[in-house]
Amino acid sequence: MGKGSTRGSMSNGGVLGPEISDERLMLAFQAGDARAFEALVRRHRAPVFNFILRFVGHRSRAEDVLQETWLKVVRSAREYEPKAKLTTWLYTIARNLCVDSTRKESYRQASSLEAPAAGTDGDEGRALGESLPDEGASPERGAHNARLRPLLERALASLPEEQREVFILREYSGIPFKEIAEVTGVSENTVKSRMRYALEALRRRLGELGVDGDLAEDGRTVAG
Repeated sequence: MGKGSTRGSMSNGGVLGPEISDERLMLAFQAGDARAFEALVRRHRAPVFNFILRFVGHRSRAEDVLQETWLKVVRSAREYEPKAKLTTWLYTIARNLCVDSTRKESYRQASSLEAPAAGTDGDEGRALGESLPDEGASPERGAHNARLRPLLERALASLPEEQREVFILREYSGIPFKEIAEVTGVSENTVKSRMRYALEALRRRLGELGVDGDLAEDGRTVAG
């Protein structure tokens, strides 16, 4: 049983299907099967990138953080234990790297006050919205107005970091509240409170941006 049987079944090519759990794939990678890691990357690359991009707000930085995330997974593979879902471990790594990247960027901005703004009139938010992979659950899934997406991204960027990360993990990555609590290191009740505040702030901000009910009045559109 355990790692030995996992290695054997992977070598026979029967463990790479979608029915195989993340945890079993990770154990197979620990046992030396590189194909298991490739399967994990294919499975989680888009949702993890969505999370990172919406957290850091810049595509080039997001691509760097994504690469760092997978490198960290490889380097820390021996430390992984299937005590919890692999996604909890994976998003904890990604979230911590996002926080580090954001802090470094804030420091760079504070050290270079002469630098021109990256964009005006929502250009930054519009580029962000257009660059995101269109996979998985998302707040805009119930809105058919094409202009809503960049407005939503602008509203999302205005949230406090602790509210934004909960919203992104829940709505864009589909992570349950209990798992988000483990990723962010706070209680499940705190996570739910942050989600509620995020929804209220988003509805208010979207109203200010001229969105009149597409998103704000349908709780399922943003809270799924």
